[in-house]
Order: sequence, then C-alpha cells, then structure tokens
Amino acid sequence: MKILLPILAGIILLTGSSGCKEEARLDHFNGALDAPAQVTNVQVTSTPGGAFLTYDIPKDPKLSYVKAVYEIQEGVKEAKASIYTDTLTLAGYGDTSLHEVKIYSVGRNEKMSQPVVVKLKPKVAPVYTSFDSLKLDAAFGGVKIRFQNPLAANLAVVLMADTLNNGVWIPLNTFYTKAPAGVFSYRGLPAKNMKFAVYLRDRWNNKSEMLVRSLTPLFEEKVPKPFKALILPSDETIPVEAGYPMERMWDDKVDQGIFATRHNSATPQWFTIDLGTKIVISRMKMHQRGESYTYTGSNVKAFELWGSNEPDADGSWSKWTLLGSFKSYKPSGLPLGKTTAEDFDYGHTKGEDFDMPDIPKAYRYYRFKTLATYGGGPQITIAELSFWGQIK
Repeated sequence: MKILLPILAGIILLTGSSGCKEEARLDHFNGALDAPAQVTNVQVTSTPGGAFLTYDIPKDPKLSYVKAVYEIQEGVKEAKASIYTDTLTLAGYGDTSLHEVKIYSVGRNEKMSQPVVVKLKPKVAPVYTSFDSLKLDAAFGGVKIRFQNPLAANLAVVLMADTLNNGVWIPLNTFYTKAPAGVFSYRGLPAKNMKFAVYLRDRWNNKSEMLVRSLTPLFEEKVPKPFKALILPSDETIPVEAGYPMERMWDDKVDQGIFATRHNSATPQWFTIDLGTKIVISRMKMHQRGESYTYTGSNVKAFELWGSNEPDADGSWSKWTLLGSFKSYKPSGLPLGKTTAEDFDYGHTKGEDFDMPDIPKAYRYYRFKTLATYGGGPQITIAELSFWGQIK
C-alpha cells in the first residue's frame, strides 16, 4: 500500500527594519479555489460484504482527502474518507449484486471534484455464510446455539420463541460476538415443546434467514446450596488467607468474597466438592473474580470436571470419571489485560455456563481440576460455583 506523507507547511516570519514580506500560501478556507483533480487508475477488489478500492492520488496541493459514497441498502448511504492512504475499504453490502460507487477528491475548502464512478460486486457477507453453520438444539433448561464465524465479523445472534404457539415470535435474548466460533445457551425454560427461531444480524442491519425448530428443553433444577468441601490428601484447599476459604464459592454472594489458593500452589491443582446426594449434572456456572481481575490474573482459564461416588481416601484418581474438559470464553476476544463491559457482565456478573458434553451418570462428589489461569500463575480464584441437573 502506498502512503501519502502529510505535507507540513511552515510559515516563516521575517522581521527587520524594512518590514515584513508575505509569502504566497494556500488558504485553507479559500472558497474561490477550484476542486482538486480526480483520482485515477481505480482498482476494485471484492471482499465478503464489501470491497477494497485502490487508486492513484492526484498531485494537487488543494487535495484534503478522498471520499467514496455508496448505497449499501435502498435509502441507506455510506461515506468513507481517506486522508493519507491510497485505499478505501467499503463494507455493509447485504447482497452480491452489481453496485455503483462514486469517488470524490475533496479540497481543503470542501469543494468536491466530479466523481469517478466505478462498479463492484461484493462477495457473500459474513452474516449469510455464518448462517450456514448455525445450529439450534434442546439443552437442559433451555436451548443451545452453535455457530461458526471464520471471518470474526461483528454479529448479533437473535433468539426468539413462539411461546403460545400462535405464530407470534417473542424475543428471548440477543448475543453479540466477533469470535470465530462459539456456543450460546438460553436457560430458565419449562420442559414443554415449543417453536424456537434464531437468525443473525450485522451492524448494518443485514439479516440472515431464520432457523426454526420445535424443541423441548430438558428438565433441570438448580442444586441446592450450601455444598461441602471434601478434603482429600492431594487437594489444594488451603486459602491464601483466612478470609478466602472454599466456602466462599457456594455462599451465593458473587461480589462479597472469593476462594483463593496459595501463591505457591502448583498447576494443575484440584479441589473436591460434596453435593450431599447423587446428581446428574447438566451444567455448571462459574463467576470469575470481579473488579479489574476479570479475564486476567488468577481467574481460571481451563479446567476439567470429574465425578465419583466412592473416592479413594488417599486422594488418588482411580475411582474418578472425567465428565468434561472446558475452556473459559471471552466474548470480546481481546488480548490479556483488555476487557469490555460485555466481558465483565459475561464472566463475572452473570457467570459463565459450562455444559456437560454428554449426559453423565449421577455422582455425589465432583472434582474441579484447574489446568491454566488467565495470568499463567499457580494461584486460582473463583467467586462462585453453581450446578444444575437432575437430583436423584
């Protein structure tokens, strides 16, 4: 890509006994000046939902920037301006039809040249290609949505239900994502058959078709608290300080305390919970430590959940069954140390749901094995843990 370096105009003030001599200059607001020359040699490269336009910039001192005006939908126009580069990026098209784009050279006095008219044919927009991978299935207490988004486009996943079976769609939730793939679940629904629909929408209000399915959410209930800690010899249960015990994880107070292990504990590490009776676990929810710690520091990034009814007293793994391996999901996809309000709401306030990949047997004892934290250190912190399923 060519780069047009900005031309810095210096003003030299000369003083002397003979007075000042004014140098010739280009007045930024001189309305009498003509519009700058047009761009030339325009090349069009189609992209999903848009195009790249490259061109030769005129060597005209009156030029301030280059602007493209185009219609992404009927009555909806977009304008993109470029100051120092020879490329314009156009986006927002919801079809693959032939479209007209007008490119203007704009002067410092905002006078525009005659347009250079080009035509482009966008490729299929991500909102439609991602729809092909969309899946909607029944889950414990609700429904589950799976999707692929290989171009990491900003998408809204809109879930609706015909709760009264009268043809009227009621919005249930809208999930926002730019992740290359993901799973969203909606909970709190009765175990009765009803129609569900899901569709995708992008930032320009382009919408995919609706995926409609008749589904019956599987019955589940929240496992009553408090739980109990089962202390086994190999478990990491000693808190970093007395105010951070394991019991903080099941006190139903997300913002009032955490469980935190010692700074010199090892990774992987695990602890064991006694739910008091046999439970077929359908899912669990983990709330990360809040404030500025969410998705960083000692918050759990990857873990396993194991189940047993007769754990060995020596803490060994011989009578434990692996139920699932899980990785924490960060909605924004931003690197470590950067979070959004959506990240905080998902990871801390609402808590992150982890569905069991298969319907397991009923177990009374569950072992939480941490494989990695967001900060990479050995200490782990958890604000709250909750479980759902079928109580036997």
